[in-house]
Amino acid sequence: MNIAPMPKRFYLTSILANRCPRCREGKIFKTDKAYKKNNVLMHEHCPVCGQPTEIEVGFYYGTGYVSYALSIAFLATTFVAWKVLIGVTFSIDDNRIFYWMVIAFSLLLMMQPLIMRLSRTLWLSWFVSYDPNWKNHPFEKPERIVPEQMNNW
Repeated sequence: MNIAPMPKRFYLTSILANRCPRCREGKIFKTDKAYKKNNVLMHEHCPVCGQPTEIEVGFYYGTGYVSYALSIAFLATTFVAWKVLIGVTFSIDDNRIFYWMVIAFSLLLMMQPLIMRLSRTLWLSWFVSYDPNWKNHPFEKPERIVPEQMNNW
């Protein structure tokens, strides 16, 4: 029986689809819906390759920085788009900048569940490298996980 090789998944598409960074196939989150209750609950291990999603205790504290950077990038992008399309001028008589602020911050607030999930996926992908031959390489247990300390807060 001939088995076709798995197609190589691209980094950006696997990140946007919230896939495991090691195999780029398994889903990281338990639910696909970002706007459902418990939208940030994650599998303990990748359902496909077994990669743990929490490498050490408190691993996802750093996602606050990633979420902040994504939010600032979103606000900067919307401001540039607003400036190009509307032509905002900074004067006392022109209050169109406040319209941008209301629209941009409302959109940012609505996008927060997506940003939180994306920041967790990005953060994990920066610490776990892609292995196209993950089936041939057994998973090594991380040395910094203490099972008794997991979910201890």
